[in-house]
Amino acid sequence: MQQIEVGLVVEGKVTGIAAFGAFVELEGGKTGLVHISEIASEYVNDINQHLKEGQVVKVKVIGTDKGKISLSIKQTEAAGNALKKERRNHRSKRQETRFKQERDPKQPPEEFEFAHKRKEDMSFDDMLQKFKQDSDEKFQDLKRSNEVKRSGGYKRAY
Repeated sequence: MQQIEVGLVVEGKVTGIAAFGAFVELEGGKTGLVHISEIASEYVNDINQHLKEGQVVKVKVIGTDKGKISLSIKQTEAAGNALKKERRNHRSKRQETRFKQERDPKQPPEEFEFAHKRKEDMSFDDMLQKFKQDSDEKFQDLKRSNEVKRSGGYKRAY
C-alpha cells in the first residue's frame, strides 16, 4: 500500500457522484473527493457528462486535511498537456533543423548573410547605416502591403 502524499498521481475508481464533485476510491480503500472545479479544464455544469460511477480515473492528490483527501483530474491532464507541448516544441525544433539542412547549399544561411563584414569589423557608423537601410526596406514593404489592403488587392489587367 502506497502512502497518500500531496503531488502523488494515482488511479482510482469513481464510487459516487454528487452535485459538488465525485468520490474516488484509491488503493488501500481510502476515498477522496474530486471537487467539480477540479474535474476538467473547461467549465463543468454536469459532472455526469464527464464521469460515470465505476470509471477508473487518474487523479492527483492536491491536499490532505484531517483525513480528508482532495483530488484533481484536471491537474493530471495539465501535466499531460505540458508534456505534449514539450514534445511538440522538440519536434518543431527538429523540423526547423531539418529545414535548414535542406536549404540550397549554395545560399548561405541567414545568420551568415553578412559574414564578409562581421559586426566586429564594422564601425559604428557602418552598423548604423545598415540598420537604417534595413529599417527603410521593412518600412517600404509594410507601406506596400497596406496600400494593397486599402485598394482591395492587386489590380488585374484584362
